[in-house]
Amino acid sequence: MAVRDALLALLTAGPAYGFQLHGGLAARTGGRRSINVGQTYATLERLNKQGLVEPAGATDDGLPLHRLTRAGRGAAKAWLEGTDAAGSDPWDETVDRVLIARSLPGQDADSVVAAERARWEARRDEASAAAGQVRDFDEDDGEAALARLAAAAERVRADAALVWLDAVGDAERRPFAPRSERPKRGRRPGGAAAGATAEPADADDAPGDTAQASARA
Repeated sequence: MAVRDALLALLTAGPAYGFQLHGGLAARTGGRRSINVGQTYATLERLNKQGLVEPAGATDDGLPLHRLTRAGRGAAKAWLEGTDAAGSDPWDETVDRVLIARSLPGQDADSVVAAERARWEARRDEASAAAGQVRDFDEDDGEAALARLAAAAERVRADAALVWLDAVGDAERRPFAPRSERPKRGRRPGGAAAGATAEPADADDAPGDTAQASARA
């Protein structure tokens, strides 16, 4: 899963500030995705430049808010409907997509799970077909033996994914609203403008992240 796709999906719940999105990413993926806070801010800056996110004013205490543009909403919808990030692993995309969809109020999580199930059923069928093509191979043909094992691995992974999706369907869904987290320490922006994209760095960040943030300012 690309951080870009996750942040866009989280913003479908409404405007949010960077530190809020940073915490929301970890919370809505069950702790699977916990990235450096500096990466969250850098990704938001890129999304603004790409026209997918735009400023939405600021909180009462000066934290810049971000919201989806029409293009950003379309990109978030595409990811939630099954468009995987380039170079991503299908299993990781499935787990993150399903967890995030189930956590977001107002999101049709059942349709997300159903679409994921259909994709894994297709992958299972493809793996079975691939295994069938190399079923009658020469015992001395090492390449054919490896191809059969690879196809078997894909079939096992597809079966496992479908078992997990069944478990998801049986589990009670408990969506939750965005949480109002605040940076623990650090300077606050003085009179942050509505169009600002920089936010205070968490004092627990690595020094390199603070330096990068300063360089972007």
